[in-house]
Amino acid sequence: MTLLKSWVASANSADTDFPLNNLPYGVFSTPMHEARCGVAIGDMILDMAATEAQGLVALTDDPLFGAPYWNDLMEQGPAVWAALRSRLMALLAEGSGARNQIEPLLVPMTEATLHMPFVVSEYTDFYAGRHHATNVGTMFRGPENALPPNWLHMPTGYNGRASSVVVSGADIRRPWGQLKSPDHDAPAFLPSRRFDMELEMGAIVGTSSERPLSVDDADAAIFGYVLLNDWSARDIQEWEYQPLGPFQAKATATSISPWIVTRAALEPFRVATPPREVALLAHLKDTGPMLYDVDLTVTLAPQGQPASTITQTNYREMYYSAAQQLAHHTTSGCPMNAGDLLGSGTISGPTKPERGSLLELSWGGKEPLTLGTGETRTFLEDGDTLTLSGHAKGEGYRIGFGICAGTILPALDDPFTT
Repeated sequence: MTLLKSWVASANSADTDFPLNNLPYGVFSTPMHEARCGVAIGDMILDMAATEAQGLVALTDDPLFGAPYWNDLMEQGPAVWAALRSRLMALLAEGSGARNQIEPLLVPMTEATLHMPFVVSEYTDFYAGRHHATNVGTMFRGPENALPPNWLHMPTGYNGRASSVVVSGADIRRPWGQLKSPDHDAPAFLPSRRFDMELEMGAIVGTSSERPLSVDDADAAIFGYVLLNDWSARDIQEWEYQPLGPFQAKATATSISPWIVTRAALEPFRVATPPREVALLAHLKDTGPMLYDVDLTVTLAPQGQPASTITQTNYREMYYSAAQQLAHHTTSGCPMNAGDLLGSGTISGPTKPERGSLLELSWGGKEPLTLGTGETRTFLEDGDTLTLSGHAKGEGYRIGFGICAGTILPALDDPFTT
């Protein structure tokens, strides 16, 4: 597919994340207006509350954009999702007769503050990238036992905290927790010394279900995708994870990008999952190209210093797709809700510059990473800003996600004193 032209001039640039082909969904506010739903187009945001109020978008009998989240639209299902996208493309396309009505409803992005784009119902994080799982397993168990016996048969994961999902730009406070030193018998309660990031994609479930879903049904239930940073306290994790897995190590925060890129916008960029070493059971088998060709980059900027690129990889490196993750999640009869968020698991490629966490990049702290400033990192230091970005490349355009950024604040002096 080539670039679709818009009468919004900035949407026709090859460098914008938000051409007419994209039209991602977010929530924004301005000094003049409280938080409301918006659609990104070039360097502008279309005010959806105002668009609906003027009768330019009427998809149901009840308003869909009066609240500052996109859950109301999600609950309408794929037919209404498609109708909205078609209507927005007609309103914003080059030559549209609605330009005079729509243009006053556009807000410059430079004047807007972005907020959480949806209410997170539940949050599940997976461990579904083979390169990441192999690297981590090799560090802790040796290459011969890197992957657990179940790993090639199903996407493993854990239930996280919806309450700690935050939007890009929110600061991240270094957590306290129980840490176990190898030269001491007992743990100590201290701030994390091995705080890390994880490069992931997040899939947003758009339709509720109370029965097991096939892979195809699960794929159709996904509303869209965001960038996701699964902040991880590796030293807390190392002490707590046996026998039940991640808990407090992953509860500090999960950052997401503020724009939901729809499944429809990513459709031209579908790619196949990697070849299967072990055949999947029938309910998880691939039914077609299930992943997306999305280039991903992570930069790290020490406080007051320029940013250095520390990772460049691609979403196509995942072993399991979001549709397979969602299908597996439902097999027990677990109900899924509109607004559920599924983290992909860390996205790493086969080479060192493609690793999606500092745990891998520094090989557990044994191989410090040198930044462009000359500083080194094994894990994150106070004042560091991590920025995730990503886009799919089309012919003369790209489908971007904006950024997912967070800055590390020092641990509280005393976590029990307000």
